[in-house]
Amino acid sequence: MRIMRVEKTLVSTNRQAELGHKPLLVVRDKEGATPLVAVDAIGCIAGDWVICVSSSAAREAAGSKSFPSDLTIVGIIDHWDPDAPPAAS
Repeated sequence: MRIMRVEKTLVSTNRQAELGHKPLLVVRDKEGATPLVAVDAIGCIAGDWVICVSSSAAREAAGSKSFPSDLTIVGIIDHWDPDAPPAAS
């Protein structure tokens, strides 16, 4: 699982039929690396910090093992400060 931040909606009117009408979102990790496209399985908005899964877990979370997704959002993080220092163990 990865923590990512939703940047914006990605509009794609021409796509494979298997994708159906699931929303596609542009996400980035805390470091702001290359933007990625994730299938939104739960209903996120720009600015949300989310939990994403990839690989076969992404396909299953999006609805089916045959679903064409490599990154799917499976949760919205309620409270998280990405700049907070790690807790002492």
